[in-house]
Amino acid sequence: MHKPIGEPLNLPGFKILPRSARYRLRNWVINVLSRDAPAPDYDFPKGDPGLFGPESVTWKIHADFPSMMAGGLAALTLQSLHPLALAGVWDHSNFRDEMLARLRGTIAFVARTTYAPRVAAEQAIARVRAIHQQVHGTAADGRPYSAEDPRLLTWVHCAEAWSFLEGYKTYCLPNVHRDMQDRYLNETARVAEALGARNVPRSLAEMEAYFQSVRPELVHDERTREVLGALEAIRLPIPMAKVGRRLFLGAGVALLPGWAMDLMDKSRLERLRNHAAARSLKLIAPSIRDAMAEGGLAWRACARTGADYADLFRW
Repeated sequence: MHKPIGEPLNLPGFKILPRSARYRLRNWVINVLSRDAPAPDYDFPKGDPGLFGPESVTWKIHADFPSMMAGGLAALTLQSLHPLALAGVWDHSNFRDEMLARLRGTIAFVARTTYAPRVAAEQAIARVRAIHQQVHGTAADGRPYSAEDPRLLTWVHCAEAWSFLEGYKTYCLPNVHRDMQDRYLNETARVAEALGARNVPRSLAEMEAYFQSVRPELVHDERTREVLGALEAIRLPIPMAKVGRRLFLGAGVALLPGWAMDLMDKSRLERLRNHAAARSLKLIAPSIRDAMAEGGLAWRACARTGADYADLFRW
């Protein structure tokens, strides 16, 4: 049974911030992530499970806000290593000024396809497919690219799914059973395929094999550095913005596999700073988790389906 707002949730982790501070933190985060366009109605129709439903692993993984934020930043970093994916960002966005909007768009799409009722989720997929029709051109190396390319869509999805899963295991629950991880990848592959991706990995073994096969295509060049520099300079409309940015960016980069760190030529000092940020996020994650729970999109989806929100954190 879904608990009303105000009842204790007993979410995992010790909250180091008092409730009043968690309330302020919630307002800051909403200020960062809010968009002008209204979100779809997550409250109706009653009983509508959307694309996944409360019994899915996807609802569990995506319910943890700290790990999703860090995972989303890791995904944006990883995606930038593919020159054809980077070309779309370079040619079709003002990434130097719109990086926050890009992050917001990614979060909104994942949230809608995860927790919104089915019609709203399918409409979100249709909107992205329409946007992709406009994104095509020639990359810096002379190769043509298109956001509708199934192989490129698979890369973007794999970078996201892998990063979200790693974020959850790092900042929420480290001992997620491998079968559950496979279920997560199998479930989320449906969204990638609806967008046009093909041969999408549906298990950890397939994901590991996929990354091994795609690694020769990845580069870290001047364009990559400029786009990632814009990400590192992202402007957050909150107090102590530089501290918050450094925390989440460092915690996100700390999730990346060693081969990506090597490709980006991360120094020992940079890696130590990122690990320090990861340790800091682990410490404060329970407070963030608690602050973002009540009234959030996962909360509303549980209310719509009659599920207990706290069950999303029980395995």
